Amino acid sequence: MRHRRILPFLAAVAIATIGLGAVAAAGTTLIVLSVDPYTNTSSYHRTEVEPDSFAFGSTIVDAFQVGRFTDAGSSNIGWATSTDGGATWTNGFLPGITKYGTPAGPYDSVSDPSVAYDAAHGVWLIHSLPINLPSTVTPETLVSRSTDGGLTWGPPIHVTGGSGNNFDKTWIACDDWQASPFYGRCYAEVDDLNAGNRLRLSTSVDGGLTWFDATAPNSSVIGGQPVAQPNGTVVVPIDNGSGSRVQSFVSTNGGASYSGPFTVATISEHGVAGGLRTSALLSAEVDAEGRVYVVWQDCRFRASCRSNDIVMSTSLDGQAWSAVVRIPIDAVGSTADHFLPGLGVDRGTAGGAAHLGLTFYYYPQASCSPSTCRLSVGFVSSTDGGATWTAPVPVAGPFKNTWLPNTSSGRMVGDYMSTSFSGGVAWPAFIGARSGSCVLGQVTSCRESALTVVGGLAAGLGRTVAVAADRPVALGQSDNRGVELQARR
Repeated sequence: MRHRRILPFLAAVAIATIGLGAVAAAGTTLIVLSVDPYTNTSSYHRTEVEPDSFAFGSTIVDAFQVGRFTDAGSSNIGWATSTDGGATWTNGFLPGITKYGTPAGPYDSVSDPSVAYDAAHGVWLIHSLPINLPSTVTPETLVSRSTDGGLTWGPPIHVTGGSGNNFDKTWIACDDWQASPFYGRCYAEVDDLNAGNRLRLSTSVDGGLTWFDATAPNSSVIGGQPVAQPNGTVVVPIDNGSGSRVQSFVSTNGGASYSGPFTVATISEHGVAGGLRTSALLSAEVDAEGRVYVVWQDCRFRASCRSNDIVMSTSLDGQAWSAVVRIPIDAVGSTADHFLPGLGVDRGTAGGAAHLGLTFYYYPQASCSPSTCRLSVGFVSSTDGGATWTAPVPVAGPFKNTWLPNTSSGRMVGDYMSTSFSGGVAWPAFIGARSGSCVLGQVTSCRESALTVVGGLAAGLGRTVAVAADRPVALGQSDNRGVELQARR
């Protein structure tokens, strides 16, 4: 394990002030959570991509790919844990999954990490997708467990799958509401490429030690994020397999079976420029009254679908969803493009007083090339359930797309990022690069790491902007349709 302390932390300051350039007006400083230690020449090093996070109490756990391959996955899954509300961090890498782990596992690569906490059993979980290369087949999904607050991790445990499966886009969540009839159950989601992106759902009642497959509708899907409501209902917002619609599935019996799909909204997506790997995969969270919030990148409010906003819909039951609204990061006439959102909700807040934090990537100029695009990270927040939002805060960037590892779907920071609340403060988990040409197999050519922000980001600071009654002008229009049908590992 490696330990990361905020101050003094010269590496973090160096990346914030030299490598990423722009910081927030208040003087945002970044924390480097981890650095890729691997040296196999089949991967891009030093690279880390695609972070997820979860917070419970004063503990925050982030997980991310380490040592990205071109075709699928990474050399291992890294983790970074704070047990004191972000003051100090410890990091390491999961054992027993890939041949590069300690101890080594049977797989060539691993992808799509997501994090959950089972409060009833006191267990942290990282769900992941192991991969065989060069076939890129993913026959099973795995969960790694920590019983000491996310500081050490045990060997991987089988969740679902077998020799005939080929999975994509894992996710995990647990029911941490003490009054719920299903308190302590955990829910895992994935889709099976060998069955037309068919939805697969699994449930555990013993802290992730054993799993059983749920009964799910025969639907083509990708990129779901289960959330558990305080009444025990499980809601799984998810894209359909073609990426043309956001929908949801619902379980009211503790994950034994699901109904759906229920339509959330159609997707109108602008293809992000600069050879960057993105798609309209969603980010979902839930508040203390059970309201489910879903956000994704969408161009419906932009003339001719020329760039993306981050848009949102909400639901109290997972079946009936509100009309799509545009989060007012900037004016609809701006030149900016916004994508890859990571939504966090403070689970101690609810309804009209719910605290939301949204981290996202953006280009100031939507029309750019791989050499001219300037990729940055921003943050907005709301303390009234999304009725109003603060003005955007620049968090990191700009940096060049050519500093990022290349994949079969484009240059990569990840197919998702994350925001989690601890101590009433939002902690973004994102990826930043610091220069370099990023050449496959050259250990020192890339400088890309998992990052967060010193002190976190407070919700509601600064002036607020109300969500306007913007009218969609490009509804149903998209110049990036069908990407989700491809493997996104």
